[in-house]
Amino acid sequence: MNWIFYGLLALFIFLVIDCYNKLVKNRMQTKEAWSQIDVQLKRRNDLLPNLIETVKGYAKYESSTLEKVTQLRTQVAAATTPAEAMKASDALTRQISGIFAVAENYPDLKASGNFAHLQEELTNTENKISYSRQLYNSVVSNYNVKLETFPSNLVAAIFGFKAADFLQTPEEEKAVPRVDFSGLGD
Repeated sequence: MNWIFYGLLALFIFLVIDCYNKLVKNRMQTKEAWSQIDVQLKRRNDLLPNLIETVKGYAKYESSTLEKVTQLRTQVAAATTPAEAMKASDALTRQISGIFAVAENYPDLKASGNFAHLQEELTNTENKISYSRQLYNSVVSNYNVKLETFPSNLVAAIFGFKAADFLQTPEEEKAVPRVDFSGLGD
């Protein structure tokens, strides 16, 4: 009879250890996924001074746009949580789009090889940030599911595992864009 008790006890201990290790693995994957976003944010922040200097040389009257990019770049670098970093990053993405829109008014800037290269690099980086955000949310989902399903939820509660937050799309980006073709048929 003792061997049955010890066998069940060993099985129970094995299951707890297995659940714990899987939770740790999922938590680390969440941190790794955030690290990938952080790498891309740093890459973008490193490219921005070059872009700003290039634009300054052509678009002397657009200093407020460039100043805003610099401020937002600093906010992204100073963020202490993923949510803060993504909020500042989303605002920075909108400002970068503004710089590219400003470039439309400066044909010499648009034709600049340096500007075109920086624009391509930033576009690629923005795409990588977008992909990394999707990956992060998938990993967070897997981790949070483990925290809520039996028996790993019991192990998570015992060892104090906390749910991770998803990266959310800002409300202003969810709005349906307004398209107006009324002036095209004239």
